[in-house]
Amino acid sequence: MPRQLLILANESVRERAVDWIAKAPVGTRIEFKGPKRSLEQNAKLWATLTDIASQATHSGRKYTTDQWKAIFLNAIGREIQFIPALDGQSFIPWGQSSSDLSKDEMSELLAFMEAWCAENGVTLHYIEKAA
Repeated sequence: MPRQLLILANESVRERAVDWIAKAPVGTRIEFKGPKRSLEQNAKLWATLTDIASQATHSGRKYTTDQWKAIFLNAIGREIQFIPALDGQSFIPWGQSSSDLSKDEMSELLAFMEAWCAENGVTLHYIEKAA
């Protein structure tokens, strides 16, 4: 069976999933994930990362939004490794992408980041606008 993805949007799709499971050969891998993160959560993530990158340092250094994202994913227990880049002078993050996070996982990440910002004096501008 080739790779397939179903999103349980209605009873018909749920029945198709049950049928596929019943017919799947032994050894077939099945993965269940919660609903994917929302566009609003994604926008909030990048707004938060932008504020952090422009205001904060870590170990005496400034970091890009992508670097901060890897730091925070690692902080909440997501497996992230830094592997050498082809130039041999830098490292790149390798591991779970934030785009693969479920809504609940993204909520956990955002809550952690907001708490970190509060503890480290980072002003989150999207919060100011909402107030």
